[in-house]
Amino acid sequence: MLSKSAKALTAVLLCYVFTVGLVGEVPALEVLNETIRNLYFHVPLWFAMILILLGSLGASVAYLASSRTHWDDVASSLAAVAIVFGLLGFATGMLWGHYTWGSLGAFLFSDPKTLGAMLGLLTYGAYFVLRGSVDDPEKAARLSAVYSIFAYSLLIFFIFVFPRMSGVDSLHPGNGGNPGFSAYDLDDRMRAVFYPAVLGYTGLAWWIAQLNWRLKGVRRRLNASSEPAPVPTLQPQ
Repeated sequence: MLSKSAKALTAVLLCYVFTVGLVGEVPALEVLNETIRNLYFHVPLWFAMILILLGSLGASVAYLASSRTHWDDVASSLAAVAIVFGLLGFATGMLWGHYTWGSLGAFLFSDPKTLGAMLGLLTYGAYFVLRGSVDDPEKAARLSAVYSIFAYSLLIFFIFVFPRMSGVDSLHPGNGGNPGFSAYDLDDRMRAVFYPAVLGYTGLAWWIAQLNWRLKGVRRRLNASSEPAPVPTLQPQ
């Protein structure tokens, strides 16, 4: 649960990131030019997604250990919000690639990091398909909790291991002869915005997910209170 102070800090960080990220000074770089500002929006979205999905994994393990419905609500809510952040990260990456590499979507299947990210998102798409395909809520929760463990492992593999195993150079910084951000352009000015962006986006994702799982709990209690009480049957004397 996010405290009021954590929520206030999240709001302050996001205001700071969007203000300084859009109008603050950035390094003058060839090719990237002003698109380097997308570093404050594209990359932190993926960081937040990975961290929030780690929280979903922890909640899934807690559900398997306790069978408490609350933990299933937490796990599914965190996963849903994380995937939205992942899709936003994917969209901002495609937009960045359009202005940097010259063709919108042309790198989708040729760049291993982009392909790995797409496979990771599809893996979690199957998580929600699995939840929706089982009618018994308890069985759906248990199956999705077990699947969450494998899904997170596959996500890490597709994002961090698969690009290195593919044998194909990525167009992303730090690959294919391209210098990494830390080598020449993630200077102190950008670090002062980048790291708060990671914290702000992660806090926002957790905040939204928290509202979602609390809403699920309220709906469950309302449904339980609206069910008619069982009619007692008279036993013969």
